[in-house]
Amino acid sequence: MHTFTVTYAIKYVIRFAPNYVFNQHKECYNLKTGRRIKKVVQGRSIGYNIKGKFHSLTSLRKHLIKPKEEECPF
Repeated sequence: MHTFTVTYAIKYVIRFAPNYVFNQHKECYNLKTGRRIKKVVQGRSIGYNIKGKFHSLTSLRKHLIKPKEEECPF
């Protein structure tokens, strides 16, 4: 059996949902489930369904923050 592992760097975290992150390729991931979140078109708005509620890209940009650097004692 062959395994395949991919590692991405987190670029942004959503302030109101810290388990949803964006990577350097502008893809949204849920850290709890490890799944990629699909972009959704609702009406004329493009966005993501986060916690079961639709958020457009323009409203999400206001809530994106850089992840905090954690110190490693080693």
